[in-house]
Formats: sequence, structure tokens, C-alpha cells
Amino acid sequence: MKQKNSKMECKNSSYITPEKKSKMLIPYAVLCELTHRCPLSCPYCSNPVQLEMKSNEVSTEIWKKALTEAVKLGILQAHFSGGEPTARKDLEVLINHAAKEGLYTNLITSGVLVNEERLKKLYDSGLDHVQISIQDTDPENSEKIAGFKGHNKKLEVCKLVRKVGLPLTINSVMHRQNLHNLKSMIELAVELDAERLEVAQVQYYGWALKNQTAFLPTRTQLDNATKVVEEARIKYKGILAIDYVVPDYYAKKPKSCMGGWGRQFLNITPAGKVLPCHAAESLTFLDFDNIKEKPLSWIWEHSQSFNRFRGTDWMP
Repeated sequence: MKQKNSKMECKNSSYITPEKKSKMLIPYAVLCELTHRCPLSCPYCSNPVQLEMKSNEVSTEIWKKALTEAVKLGILQAHFSGGEPTARKDLEVLINHAAKEGLYTNLITSGVLVNEERLKKLYDSGLDHVQISIQDTDPENSEKIAGFKGHNKKLEVCKLVRKVGLPLTINSVMHRQNLHNLKSMIELAVELDAERLEVAQVQYYGWALKNQTAFLPTRTQLDNATKVVEEARIKYKGILAIDYVVPDYYAKKPKSCMGGWGRQFLNITPAGKVLPCHAAESLTFLDFDNIKEKPLSWIWEHSQSFNRFRGTDWMP
């Protein structure tokens, strides 16, 4: 009995509940998905299969309130994404508010709706960094994948980003249909004076899961791509940083979700739902709170969805 009481005492003094643990965790980034509207129709899009209508999008004032709350929570970076975030006419207002609150601001865009005038306005609003997606170096295949004739416009906007003095990252989603051009994609990133290239293999959820057969590369294709990346990292060291993400299907071990479920990152959907990761809504047994109804800090610390998979206590 004494031994049992000792164990209980030890457990009571050292056990950290998920909610207590959440107060110890400080997120460093928020992904603001401003809209699901987008002129492109990439068949591997990471957005949900059921997209939010414009009428359901969070208002400017609620977004500003959420950004202010993000700073109080300890967040350092605000990434503005979509859909296509430049479809929102209040984008400059939101970036300016985030910048004034002290957040590092990053725009993740296809570039096809941006011109030099808009880019200068975004820069003047306090934008710190731009990420532009390029589907392939072959214009015809690039536009086939995107479902939109905008390849040359993307290249033009990449050059404009550097012209106004903003750092540039190229996002290149790689798969069976374009892996043969990976080497030329790396060379294009160097030519465009990008500081970073994100070579991200398709992650298979949402639309990508529905189209998995068309995009999942063979093991041989993936091994060849890995070799290309490793050689390029040596060749362009100090010139171009290359991030490389392999498909979960070929990973040596399961990777943690965004650095750990509800540990470093949160995602706000166009309708205001707060998620621990992009694909969290696919877990239909979870309920997600909304910034229209509850403070961001409460959602981070107390919500059922964020605490559900924190730590290891939930494991059988």
C-alpha cells in the first residue's frame, strides 16, 4: 500500500495534463488562409475538397484581431496564404497590421494576380518575404498542371519581387509528372535569384489523395530526385538553400505533424476555424473552434482539438 501511495504521489506531482502542457508551449508561426478562391486548379491542392465560399470568409477586422492575439500568444511569423491570398482586396491592410504588431510577414502566392504596382503596395505595407509557386520549368506542362496559362507571368513576378528588394522563395511541388525537370527547376531558382527553393513532394491528403495514382512517383524516381537535390546542395552552397520533403509513403519513419501536433504552429482557415495542421479537418471526430467565437489563446491552450494529440498520453 505504501508503494502504491508513493507511485500516486509521484504521479500527482510530476504529471502534466495536456492543458498545462499547452500553456508551456509557445507557437512561433500562424498560417492565415485568407481565402480558398484561386484562379489555378492544381489537382494536388492541399485545400479541403469542400472549399469555403467567399461569403463565409473572415472579415478584415476579425483577421486583425486574430493577428493581435497571435502576437500576445508569442507568435513571431504570419504567413498569408490561400487559395490565392492576393484575391483579397484587404491584403495590404492585413499585412500592414501584422507588421505594425511586430510580426514577420510572408506571402505565399501563385503570382498570377500580381503586378508591379500591387507588389510595391504590399512592400510598402510591410511585407518581408514572398514565396511563389512554379509547377514546372516546361511552360506547357506547368500550365497543364496548374490549369491556368500563367507560367510566364510567374517568372515575371519573381523578377519583380527581387526588383523591389524582397527575398524570394520558389515553391516547387514535385511529383511523377514533373520530377524529370527537377534539375532545371533548381537552375531556374538560381537564375531568378531566389534565396531558397522548396522542393516538396506532393503530400497525399485532400485533392492529392483523390489523384494519388497520377502523382505518386516510383521509388526509382524518388531516389534519382534525392540524388539531384544532394548534388545541387553542394554545387549551390551559399547561393541557394534547398528544402526537400519526400512523400510520406516513402519516408523512413513517420514525421511529426508540423513539428508536433499543437506544439509550434497553428492554421486559421478562411472561415476562421483554428487547426493544428492543414489536414486536421480530415479527422472528423474532432471539433475545431473559431476565431469569430473564441480568443486565439483559449483555443491554443484549452480546445479539445489542440490538446487531443499533444504529448503521448493519448496513445494506447
